Amino acid sequence: MTGRPTAAALAAVLATAAVFALSACAPEQSAEPAPTAASPADSATPGGTPIPTLTPTVAPAAIPTDCRAILTPDVQSQLGSTPLNDPALGPSGVQSDGSLVCIWRDPAADTTGLVTRITRMDRGPALDMLNDLVNTQGFSCYTPDEGTRCEKTWINPTYPVNDGRTLFWRNDVLIDTQYSNLAPTGYTASIIAAIFG
Repeated sequence: MTGRPTAAALAAVLATAAVFALSACAPEQSAEPAPTAASPADSATPGGTPIPTLTPTVAPAAIPTDCRAILTPDVQSQLGSTPLNDPALGPSGVQSDGSLVCIWRDPAADTTGLVTRITRMDRGPALDMLNDLVNTQGFSCYTPDEGTRCEKTWINPTYPVNDGRTLFWRNDVLIDTQYSNLAPTGYTASIIAAIFG
């Protein structure tokens, strides 16, 4: 009897083998919950590390706060002794919304002077406005200095001098200058260089 297993022992061995065989086919149980659909960050990179958000490489341009500092010495010399921001001509300088208004004009002059407004304006409204100037008022536009520039000149209805308007938009900044008998060479280019470098 010593070399032969009993029927009860043989049955126990077979039952244990069957349990091991069945457990090998069953899915492994773990303490972690079943996986769910991967999030975009999980599926995008190994280990579920989120993809960094891309940020614009161009910082928003600052609206200047000084009407003289945005002009080159050459442009300032062309303006000569023309007064800047005389209170008699209305609000000028830095405005409550952060815009800048520069009024180069003698309040005693009938027509000679220019007014520049530098403001923030989003791309959509800016391009709509510039397109409207082309379509309804005959402005000419082109794209220098990584922006859009529109301009038009005409004869003053009262005096035999040129009037005009020049607008430049880039990166949500609009430079809008209206002038009469005072158009210094390089004026707008000087402001563009001061704001955008």
